[in-house]
Amino acid sequence: MALIAIIDDDPDIIEASSLVLQSKGHDVISAGNPDDGYEIVVEKKPQLIILDVMMDEPDDGFFLAQRFRKEGVNIPILMYTSVSKTIGFEYGSGEMVPVDEFVEKPISPDDLIEKVEALLKKELKRS
Repeated sequence: MALIAIIDDDPDIIEASSLVLQSKGHDVISAGNPDDGYEIVVEKKPQLIILDVMMDEPDDGFFLAQRFRKEGVNIPILMYTSVSKTIGFEYGSGEMVPVDEFVEKPISPDDLIEKVEALLKKELKRS
């Protein structure tokens, strides 16, 4: 199965997401901040990144996604957000931030698996 990087400052989100993904046979690496997240992605080269929008700063996830793309990291990114509920803003793929999919937190285990599998399948077709 795939190696998936989860970058989120909430240890509960990392733990819950990891358990769901590992139950489906995926390997998971994680980081609790953008700097460590960048390092694990560059070093371990996962097949998918799950990235939170808000970490130390409200826009950390946006800037990290942009950094990945500017540096040629084309791994699919699934972005976790609770921002749209807070400010009433809807994101669409490719708008503002170069990510493949946005999902609202909390996400159900079934929805998480569905999104992850779809992005991994899409990535296999691109390769």
